Amino acid sequence: MATIDPITLATIWHAMQTHCKEMRHGIDRTAQNYLMAQLHDISVGIWDAAGRTIAMPVGLPVQFLGTAFAIRDLLKKFGNDFAPGDVILTNDPYHGGNNCHLPDWGFFRPVFYKGKLMFFTLARGHQEDTGGSYPGGYFPNGFDIHAEGICIPPVKLIKAGVENQELMEVIWNNVRWPEGVKQDNYSMIAATKKCEQRLIALLDKYGEETVMACLDEMISRTEQAVRAEIRKIPDGVYCGEAATDDDGTELDVPVWVRCEATVKGDEMTLDFSKSDAQRKGFINSVYAATYGNAIAAAILTFDPSIADYHNEGSMKPIHVIAPEGLVVNAQYPCTVGASPVAVGIQVMEAVLEALSKARPERAMAAWAKHRGHYVFGIDPRTRERYVQTSFDYDGSGGGVAGYDGYQGISALTSMGAVTRGNVEEMEIRIPWRMLKYEFAPDLMGAGKWRGGPGVHWEAINEGLEGDIATGSSDGDEVLGFGAIGGQTCPPCRTYIRRGEQEIRVKPHRLVHIEPKDTIVKLSSGGGGVGRPEERDPEMVRRDARNGLISIQSAREIYKVAINPVSFDIDFEQTKELRSKTAPKWTDLGKENF
Repeated sequence: MATIDPITLATIWHAMQTHCKEMRHGIDRTAQNYLMAQLHDISVGIWDAAGRTIAMPVGLPVQFLGTAFAIRDLLKKFGNDFAPGDVILTNDPYHGGNNCHLPDWGFFRPVFYKGKLMFFTLARGHQEDTGGSYPGGYFPNGFDIHAEGICIPPVKLIKAGVENQELMEVIWNNVRWPEGVKQDNYSMIAATKKCEQRLIALLDKYGEETVMACLDEMISRTEQAVRAEIRKIPDGVYCGEAATDDDGTELDVPVWVRCEATVKGDEMTLDFSKSDAQRKGFINSVYAATYGNAIAAAILTFDPSIADYHNEGSMKPIHVIAPEGLVVNAQYPCTVGASPVAVGIQVMEAVLEALSKARPERAMAAWAKHRGHYVFGIDPRTRERYVQTSFDYDGSGGGVAGYDGYQGISALTSMGAVTRGNVEEMEIRIPWRMLKYEFAPDLMGAGKWRGGPGVHWEAINEGLEGDIATGSSDGDEVLGFGAIGGQTCPPCRTYIRRGEQEIRVKPHRLVHIEPKDTIVKLSSGGGGVGRPEERDPEMVRRDARNGLISIQSAREIYKVAINPVSFDIDFEQTKELRSKTAPKWTDLGKENF
């Protein structure tokens, strides 16, 4: 058994994290599609030869937290038939890939050292197109998953360093922008190669025994830290639920995810057995995706000091139950295109609501619903087809006990890893001109700690006719929860402004777009935590001065009287307003504010 000193342990652990970050950075710098190169819709990681999660830095939970299942499937399919230089590609959620939906292609590389299989590296990212009925992969009315795109089971795209050109051509021939997808694929493959080089160099420097002993120690330490966090939660059963507006096929009928979080000692079970049955529409989640989102939501409630140390040990004390045939464990050939958003967000919301009840001191409200869309058509500048999607329209994070919601962060299931693009980049890439992109007043859940603000976004179509698919949207009807007395997220709205007309567009729809149409999005912010009338009046005054809330909301919701010209607080009126709704404030004078 190798002797591990603290310096070596820290060096090897952080080297693993750095290698992953280098993979991600390399893809950022060399990929071409907007989702990967600008918004960072990619995830990477390192697993050992047995499928244990070694390093999982910033990424999307659905793309990598359930990857241990995929690695075990690779081992089952290929057995010992791995060699240095192999690269395996898969995007299939059902046949050995354990992926969340078809646009996320995963490239796995087995890493050998002195002839022994040691690790797998993964780069998984959202492709510009993956075939299917419509560009982008978010079409709500597919007959089955095959309507959503090409389904790639685990296949050796590169075998012992030799590319299978014929197989590559077959795959790229089934997407609409083969040259762009090809560039992105090579970017991801190169990232896994760089990680392989770094891992071999690490093994050369410290030796296999020391490296593996350090990783075993880190997994053990992380497991102990997570178990200690779970022990802080009182034993019991805590319930949470969340719904998506509909499944895109049976319209305006919410689909519910329900979680019972059972805490006993230092273990937690997240049981989704009471969730709705799988649907015909494209919101279904496979087990690996549900598992990843559920684990991520639980981790959000733990001590942030362990955030940089999660690995296999983080997941050992947490068990996820999702019976087959439910919307949280859909079976082949169910469509799953929208699952990273719906019901992915709902899985996380249900867990967070349950655990907010368990630990009010760490309560967290729902983040803003995702408001993405796909627009596709013809760009008159090039006479070529285009497809565009973005997270730019999203609101903000939900409030957390002690803190307001993070401003401008993307959807909950991205965990902040996916960012916004910039206006200039979007206008260069597609024939849409931005008209408005700003925080909107009063478009967040109020609370002692309010949600982050909502967003008002508008753009005009300067291209030819096309279509908009709102499949990756939610939140028009079913609202994200507020915690311990905080308000829910407000409803969202999307419109198409066509001349004098204003056409409402709900989530999970496909709508025709004409030249000069303007898309208007009012995307809500996050939910609030704690009663609004307990918010520090000075923070209310600051929000009003910054245009995040109106003077009227300050008075009617937060019970703070503010002069609309000077923005000074009238403390006597405020004391009177709060005395009617919040007894704990009745004995407070100006000096206490």
